[in-house]
Amino acid sequence: MEHKTMKVLQKDVDDYIGQFKEGYFSPLAMMARITEEVGELAREINHTYGEKPKKTTEEEKKIEEEIGDVLFVLICLANSLNIDLEEAHDMVMNKFNTRDKNRWTRKEK
Repeated sequence: MEHKTMKVLQKDVDDYIGQFKEGYFSPLAMMARITEEVGELAREINHTYGEKPKKTTEEEKKIEEEIGDVLFVLICLANSLNIDLEEAHDMVMNKFNTRDKNRWTRKEK
């Protein structure tokens, strides 16, 4: 399977959404969708690693699929707001590598 950059992922999602007259939902609607998808991911994590077993009537879903759903909606939100996720990632990593560089106990080299 080929590895895709975030720019390619953002373009893939934009190409998909661009097929439809409705286009992207509003940022507020997408925030609600992200919340919904994160809830579904939390449910799967809880069933897999937590104390709450899945009901026999519940369909089997994979954690990877739920993470993919969260990522898709997050990319939709970023695209609709013209946010480059690679730049956003770089900003966050810079923050962690400067402000938070001594926050956690480092492993011995």
